[in-house]
Amino acid sequence: MRLIAIFPILSLMLAGTTAVLCQEGPLRAGIDGTFAPHAMPKVDGTLDGFNVDLVKEIEKQLGTKIQLDSVQFSGLVPGLQSGVYDFLAAPVSANAERASNLLFTEGYINTDFQLIVPKSGLALERLDDLKNKTIAVNKGSTYDQWARGQASTVGWKIESFGTSVDAIQAILSGKAVAMLTGSTAAAWIVKQNPAVTLSLKTSTGLVFAIPVKKDNLRLRERLDLAIECLKQAGIIAQLHQKWFGIPPDPDSASVTIYPGLGVPDVAGYDPTPHPAPACKPKT
Repeated sequence: MRLIAIFPILSLMLAGTTAVLCQEGPLRAGIDGTFAPHAMPKVDGTLDGFNVDLVKEIEKQLGTKIQLDSVQFSGLVPGLQSGVYDFLAAPVSANAERASNLLFTEGYINTDFQLIVPKSGLALERLDDLKNKTIAVNKGSTYDQWARGQASTVGWKIESFGTSVDAIQAILSGKAVAMLTGSTAAAWIVKQNPAVTLSLKTSTGLVFAIPVKKDNLRLRERLDLAIECLKQAGIIAQLHQKWFGIPPDPDSASVTIYPGLGVPDVAGYDPTPHPAPACKPKT
């Protein structure tokens, strides 16, 4: 009789594993609403962008309402750690420093550096082609710091501008031959401005992933499996095409379903195989 009693309990445990996407209480997420094309304000006061659409699709998979709050990027991680937010919907690079304090889902998009040039400008085959040339960057950005760190190797000159608009104007006016920014932002800029085009891309080896608090293993699993469902259905690839104007690379994080949970080779990654998620059908 004791052995028989085990089976209902085991069935419930297995049901909990395979139904990890099932509806639970509402969630609250923070996002930087000024980082186009990932999130940006519309005239009616709502938000639009790649990550906004991504949250809507995750909401469908989870069957759970997600409240999306727009705040400054600097307030996102403190808000998550204090419990204001359940997860961050803003694009956050899953690097070693952040992974020591946060728990990440698997990546959903690669975060690389990319150069933009005028359509009638310099054809670039490698970074060495920019020796003794001036490139434009956003002042104080990650790209500004990286470019200055490469100056002695590449031999280029760096000029910093307060906004992306000013940096683009610099390359169109001839003050600089190229602009360096993130690959997703670069794709958005080119989509909006027919006078410029994408050029060389430099891989950072990093991806954007969704962070939760370090101890929130269940929510990380639910979000991770939802992302897997969206990749499987081709939805993230569609959003990539919609917002960046180009399809994702075939081996990129936008289409690759990784084993286990989290970002491989990053702290918090769990390589344990899991059952296939019970994905909601594509609508």
